[in-house]
Amino acid sequence: MKPIFYEFFAGGGMARAGLEPEWQCVFANDFDPKKGASYIANWGEQEFHLGDIHDLTPADLPPGKADLAWASFPCQDLSLAGNGKGLDGERSGAFWGFHDVIHALKVRRRAPTLLVLENVGGAVTSKDGRDFEALCRTLKNLGYVYGALILDAVHFVPQSRPRLFIVALRSNLDHAARSFVDGPSPLWTTDALKRSYGRLRPDLRQAWRWWRLPSPPIRNIGLADLIIDNPTDVEWHSEAETRRLLSLMSPSNRAKVRAAKREGHKIVGTIYKRTRRDEDGNKVQRAEVRFDDISGCLRTPGGGSSRQTVIVVDRERIRTRLLSAREAARLMGLPDTYELPLRYNDAYHLTGDGLAVPVVRHLAGYLLSPIIETISQMKTSLIAAE
Repeated sequence: MKPIFYEFFAGGGMARAGLEPEWQCVFANDFDPKKGASYIANWGEQEFHLGDIHDLTPADLPPGKADLAWASFPCQDLSLAGNGKGLDGERSGAFWGFHDVIHALKVRRRAPTLLVLENVGGAVTSKDGRDFEALCRTLKNLGYVYGALILDAVHFVPQSRPRLFIVALRSNLDHAARSFVDGPSPLWTTDALKRSYGRLRPDLRQAWRWWRLPSPPIRNIGLADLIIDNPTDVEWHSEAETRRLLSLMSPSNRAKVRAAKREGHKIVGTIYKRTRRDEDGNKVQRAEVRFDDISGCLRTPGGGSSRQTVIVVDRERIRTRLLSAREAARLMGLPDTYELPLRYNDAYHLTGDGLAVPVVRHLAGYLLSPIIETISQMKTSLIAAE
């Protein structure tokens, strides 16, 4: 029998894409109608519930107890580029709605065995670590032991995308997970995470677990492998538009373009527009390029500057255009069979706000599933002994 899970803040169902077919989704929720339409288009409407998480009650969920509740709660107030409101913010504060649902399930003896909270790495340092401590305290009060990992999608797909994953296990089952506990892994632990852990109160550190997770296989795909020659949803820039983009580059970035020309073959890179200060301290718009066969982190489009641009240098010929929606989906590890919204902005927003599917699959395959299997085997042994 497959373990079952709830998918909160489900978006387009990218956690589900990483968990299935080994796991079974029995409930999914999001408050965004556009994301909900994408979820239904790809997964059907049977498990999906459209609405604000603050309005959910255990009656809205199917009967029984889930093995896992996944919550990729909004990151806007926790992001380093956000407004600094943290868990008090209107968006990231939706976490408290998730807390209320889990608490209500706990009261009814239906608390999920595992919880996964996913967010940006900035959640570790938000408000000098106070928001991270609040998350840990909340999990402990709900009756869980917990630990955090920083998983960067770049180990699986050609996209730099570090994300925080807090994995929590019901404390009465802690003995079943002892074989999955280790010290902080250099691959999955940042200095910021270790500092925030060190600031936790002794009782919160006592409930902390350094989860063991193996290294992934060597990634054998690069950015150039995912780029489409002639996408249908974006057009190549005119020569004037490309020159304008190149003119926004600093001398060091223009030097990267010249070096790409000298390679003598087609080189694919990406560009982000950013606001920087010039030598006089004035804010100016800059175009920053990278040619390491890895894309920058996908983001939701806000005002246009956050949309990633593709640059193709083939000797003296330089072409630029926006990253297409399908390319963005590929960078998240979604198959080409995944149905994207028809509008470019909707599709880009869906992917930029989502989860890297192979990251979820790795976490589930080497930590979540083994824990559930161990618990199941222990229960079977106890029943047999009786």
